Amino acid sequence: MTPMEIKNALGAGLLSFPVTHFGDDGRFQPDSYQAHVNWLAGFNAPVLFAAGGTGEFFSLSASEITHVVAAAKESAGDTAIVSGCGYGTEMAIEIAQSVQKIGADGILLLPHYLIDAPQEGLYQHVKSVCQSVDFGVMVYNRDNAVLEPDTLARLCDECPNLIGFKDGTGDIGLVRQITAKMGDRLTYLGGMPTAELFAEAYLGAGFTTYSSAVFNFVPGLATKFYTALRAGDRATCATILNDFFYPFMELRNRRKGYAVSAIKAGVRLVGFDAGKVRAPLDDLTKEEEAILQKIIDANAD
Repeated sequence: MTPMEIKNALGAGLLSFPVTHFGDDGRFQPDSYQAHVNWLAGFNAPVLFAAGGTGEFFSLSASEITHVVAAAKESAGDTAIVSGCGYGTEMAIEIAQSVQKIGADGILLLPHYLIDAPQEGLYQHVKSVCQSVDFGVMVYNRDNAVLEPDTLARLCDECPNLIGFKDGTGDIGLVRQITAKMGDRLTYLGGMPTAELFAEAYLGAGFTTYSSAVFNFVPGLATKFYTALRAGDRATCATILNDFFYPFMELRNRRKGYAVSAIKAGVRLVGFDAGKVRAPLDDLTKEEEAILQKIIDANAD
């Protein structure tokens, strides 16, 4: 896809990040992963993000990222595939160029590694990555990579292929300032963990969509919530929040890293052999998996 085409696709509906499947030996398992991606693509997500945060980007080698993205492209049909990308500038450029070669439709640039940085450094980092490739780039605004509105405006002036802004800060004042300043120059995505919990607030701040982690294992329910949100059906949103998302949030909040681990457990519980999470994450206990199974069963269509 061209940068404009992927920009339009990002704003066309609900998005998600498939988990990365591992075998008992901890290695990537393309067969089960592709079956899962193919299933998710059938629920009309316009874009899936391969090897993203929920896909444990942080525990994958650069070569594994390429393999994961290639497997997603083979199994996603007409659904666009955006790759995770990150680490230091040179590593991010290498990842971006490698996934472009194997047919990715764009990248999501996750925060750089470890260190806090000034706005000028963030500007140079994002600019360098954008200018190393031809396809569309989204920035993920969170943690140690929070772009100020003026920095983002400079990047948009310099980088025509910077087409998306995903926010994981939860700072509604900041994101509203950005959407007011940048207008339709970018597509805006909510990116807080369990994004549905914040979706109504982000919609009011000018965001059109978000990435749903639970789409991994309850895509029908995730789509129902998104449809109700876009239709202004607050009653349906409240019902789904109370019946599914708030109980899920309580489970997710039990331990650090469960925003990913609980998603992967859900994928296993609905019948896909996704395997365990890699260190430094840890899996849910059997008791916690039983709680998650009850939440899923109580909200089955």
